[in-house]
Parts: sequence; C-alpha cells; structure tokens
Amino acid sequence: MDVGEIPKGKDKIIVALKEFKGKEYIDIRTHFENDEGDWIPTKKGITLTPDSLDEMIDLLKTAKKKVSDKEKY
Repeated sequence: MDVGEIPKGKDKIIVALKEFKGKEYIDIRTHFENDEGDWIPTKKGITLTPDSLDEMIDLLKTAKKKVSDKEKY
C-alpha cells in the first residue's frame, strides 16, 4: 500500500507499506515510469522494519537540523 511519493526529476520516490513472509516493512524506493506508463521500482532504496523506523526518523531530523544550521552562516 502506497503511503506517499516525492517527485525526483523524471522519477519519483515512493514510500509504501509492504509485507514479506508475514512481516510488515516500510519501503522507500525510487521508481521510474516505463513505456507503458507503469511505475517500476529500482534497486535504489531502503526497506525498514517498524522497529527501526523511529531511529531513522531521529537520524533524518538530526540531518535536517545540521543542514539548516549550515544554511544560517
């Protein structure tokens, strides 16, 4: 189930909830549009367990703060 997407040039990054072998995962992956108009996943991405999601969010918040701090100078 797709949660959302972010445009990335001609491609897009799709955040989706996936299930594999009875377990749920969060998949964040670049997709490209093929000639038929279907969005196809690439190898560029990451799959997270729900347990690691909070840690990833914390790391992204830290990265955002560091980038924001650099922009102030």
